[in-house]
Amino acid sequence: MKRNNILVLSAFCVMPMATMAQVHDTITPPNSNLGEIVISGQFSPQSINKAVNNVTVLNRQRLENLGAVTLADALNQVMNISILPNAGTGRSSVKMFGLDAQYFTILVDNVPMISDEGFGNNTDLTQINLDDIEQVEIVEGAMGVDYGANAVTGIINIITKKNNLHDWNVNFYTQEETVGSEYNLKNKGKHVQGLTLGHNISDNLYASVSYTHNDFKGWYNDKKGFTYFGDENKRGHEWLPKNQNNVKALLNYHHKSYRVFYKFEYFDERMKDYAKTFALNEDPVFETIDPVAKDRLVNTKRWANILNTSGNLKDILRFDLSFTYQKQERDIDFYRYRIKYDEKFDRNSYKSESREVFFSRGTFSDFIKWEKAKFQVGYEVSNSKGYSLMSESLGESPQSKSLGSYDFYASSEINVLPNFMIRPGYRLITSNTFDSQHAMSLMLKYVLPNDYEVRATVGTSPRLPNYEELYTYFVDVNHDLQGNPNLNPESGKTFFLNVKKTFVFTDDLEFSTNLTGRYLNIQDKIDQIQVIDPDGLKFKYENVNRYRNVGVTFLNQMRWKTLDVGLGFTYSGSAQQIYGAPGDTDKFLYTPEVTANVSYKLPSTSTTFSLYYKFNGEESRYKMESDLFGEYYIKGKQQSYSWMDFTVRQPFFKNMLYVTAGVRNMFDVLSLTSTTSSGTAHSSGNATQQLGYGRSFFLKLQYKLGF
Repeated sequence: MKRNNILVLSAFCVMPMATMAQVHDTITPPNSNLGEIVISGQFSPQSINKAVNNVTVLNRQRLENLGAVTLADALNQVMNISILPNAGTGRSSVKMFGLDAQYFTILVDNVPMISDEGFGNNTDLTQINLDDIEQVEIVEGAMGVDYGANAVTGIINIITKKNNLHDWNVNFYTQEETVGSEYNLKNKGKHVQGLTLGHNISDNLYASVSYTHNDFKGWYNDKKGFTYFGDENKRGHEWLPKNQNNVKALLNYHHKSYRVFYKFEYFDERMKDYAKTFALNEDPVFETIDPVAKDRLVNTKRWANILNTSGNLKDILRFDLSFTYQKQERDIDFYRYRIKYDEKFDRNSYKSESREVFFSRGTFSDFIKWEKAKFQVGYEVSNSKGYSLMSESLGESPQSKSLGSYDFYASSEINVLPNFMIRPGYRLITSNTFDSQHAMSLMLKYVLPNDYEVRATVGTSPRLPNYEELYTYFVDVNHDLQGNPNLNPESGKTFFLNVKKTFVFTDDLEFSTNLTGRYLNIQDKIDQIQVIDPDGLKFKYENVNRYRNVGVTFLNQMRWKTLDVGLGFTYSGSAQQIYGAPGDTDKFLYTPEVTANVSYKLPSTSTTFSLYYKFNGEESRYKMESDLFGEYYIKGKQQSYSWMDFTVRQPFFKNMLYVTAGVRNMFDVLSLTSTTSSGTAHSSGNATQQLGYGRSFFLKLQYKLGF
């Protein structure tokens, strides 16, 4: 570590400096309590109205009303977030402010989550089950000071349940769901079961264990399944079937201000990929056929161990320490399948990905007793190693690498005046691969008369190159794409300006409004570029581009007795610089987004009706095309679409049994037309983007018992 970096860090530990984390409050979701406690980005848990960050809370009630099984279900109706399903791989990722999942971090209780392609990033949302989730907290804007590299556009922090009111609690549910119009109990639809057992062993000790089984049978559409051997390209599924098993366990001890908990998780997913084509193997002598297909099974396994301890060390300081060891592996099982005889042969298997991470995070606060200011310092240590194959060649040697990072950060909250607060922060990010990086942030908060809250925030966060960008080696007769180990981290900056006001007319009537403007700038953005080479077309990764996003978001929420109504609007513009393109292609192209939600609880029967609607406007982006006359740039477009879900939730037997019925994707959206993709080493400019498998219906039975 360089000497000047140590001096800078030391200065931040002993005195407030002029930088901190992004912040602007947002409207709480339907059925939420304005006194909700939030954790993300705070010195200590506190009310959402006093939170220094812009925290959108998806509480347990909203998750139940949505009938959400995975995180993809929960985020589908959130403003400024788009879910990106991939029918070919079975994965669902997410986009925020026009940038993909490499630019924000997913955490569980403030600890990043391991995935196929990263640690906290590029997570498959369908692999995160919500059975033990208390709430989901979403923070927008650069969170580099609080959460390190790759938190450029924000974070998603999943807060799990750690206690229960009763000595014993049992929660069992089963959920049956159609996949579009397809459903039966054997090989169609989605079948989910979950069981949670919790016990207060003593006044200070709580234990729980849960199991979730999620069996998604895939979507056939016009395909005929794995036993079919008729027309070409009709075998298999449109969306791949996946079978998931998830086991979790928790042991939580608390005494006064001290708490320690241990969590264990095991996740197993088997995805079946049946080839759409097959060989008939005709025998002209006997006039028979023996159709054989080349199929595969993709098995993903994840283990996670998390230990956390927090409390007060006498009157000296407050501490919060987390330690985790996580591992994920993916095995590919190839085989040939005799369709007529239901026989597998010529089986070959290999481990395509293996990754393990040790991570520790610690924060220390209240070590300086000063009424006008609070101080916090912390560290993060991460050591990951593993490998991933870039193609499915059985003879390929894995690229094994390790990455260690060591971060130190400090921030403070200073009450300059009774209604004026500043919060500066700084983080030093070091690793064994890249030069030292810096994240800084500053928030200014001023409360005007009549409780109008004004916040101005600026924050920075780097985005580290991922494994594929650094170490890809994908070369054959048709492709030549190689990684670049000399890439530099991208640099992300955000600025937010927010005005919020809550009007309380009576105990039964409340209205909140929130107006936010933002600006986001990514420098040294990594992209594939074409390399001129006499041996043929080649691609490589380079730091060549920049990305900018501007926008304004207007959110309103009204609560009247048991009625919640919300309406939100975003108008955002994105400008993507293209390597080698004319300067006039780097200009802002704008798109609107609208969200609306209505939730009403019928007092006489406690029946809850919920409706969620989201409109995603048309998106435009410049792209390169070529023909006989040369290369040129045109504006491609992705069409707009609307998504709406409706649910009804009814309790029975003194709230012991709940029945939830609902409709997803009421407008029957399947795919949208997109002409925004150019041909690259991995893309052929496909004109369709799959979004869903059509209108589907679900029924959930949930039994809760506490005694």
